[in-house]
Amino acid sequence: MKILITGSSGFIGQHLIQRLSSHEIVLFDCDLRDHDATRQCVKSANPDVIIHLAALTEVEHSFYQQALFSDVNYTGTVNLVESAREAPNLKLFLFSSTMETYGWQPISDKIKNNEPFDHAPFDETTIQHPNAPYAVAKLGCEKYLEYASRAYNLPYCILRQTNTYGRTDNDFFVVEQIITQMLKGDTVNLGYAKPYRNFLHISDLINAYIAILSNVSAVKNETFCVGPNNALSIEKLAEICAKKLGWQGDINWDTKPERAGEIYYLNSTNDKITSTIGWEPLIDLDTGLDMTIEFWKNALN
Repeated sequence: MKILITGSSGFIGQHLIQRLSSHEIVLFDCDLRDHDATRQCVKSANPDVIIHLAALTEVEHSFYQQALFSDVNYTGTVNLVESAREAPNLKLFLFSSTMETYGWQPISDKIKNNEPFDHAPFDETTIQHPNAPYAVAKLGCEKYLEYASRAYNLPYCILRQTNTYGRTDNDFFVVEQIITQMLKGDTVNLGYAKPYRNFLHISDLINAYIAILSNVSAVKNETFCVGPNNALSIEKLAEICAKKLGWQGDINWDTKPERAGEIYYLNSTNDKITSTIGWEPLIDLDTGLDMTIEFWKNALN
């Protein structure tokens, strides 16, 4: 297939391109906010599949750069969708969405108030209540794709991705942030200890993309969570990393500004995508953390 990819230089894009050698790859090199340029890029590529990964992804930053996140993530996607529906050979528009679109749920208040709660994961039918500018824009993109499908028969697939780890080029996100701080010294500065998150290794996420591309007809106009159902608190995650590293330093919690609308629980199940195309995560959290720790040990040394 001829595949047009946006965001090819990002975390997911870099890994995905390495696995697509059997396809013809076109790298999107236009400003998504420029409708005319985007339209010309899509027209020139004439793709069978569009994989839309490009986005500003730092949720925390979206609270301070609301207009920029909306412009890039939502308006940019609208421009790409409008251009895609003119592509004569398009078989699938694969969109990278996020678990953050679930946002606030009653369970969040229970965790925040130290009340008992059920660890049940969210699925594709869970009502979304996005609670960050980043998440609002992503949900808007999902709804725009659904509209484009109804109005113009645009074939789409939405992946609501969870916290993916295994980065080798930055330590902004929580898993890599905890590991690199512990490797660098005896003091770790983190935000909230209470929030629960589920975690997926980058290798498994890339396998999900490959499985989707191998089953285009089965995933048409479907939305999938990728799981896995392995939610744990950030405090517990830090404890696991410390034990693996033999680290006995001090963790300073709440060292970052309080985030408006903090989400205390995000967890998902991969049941639907597994039953639809057979994909499921293969790397458990214990193994994935070992792999990530080993990389950063070598990198920092």
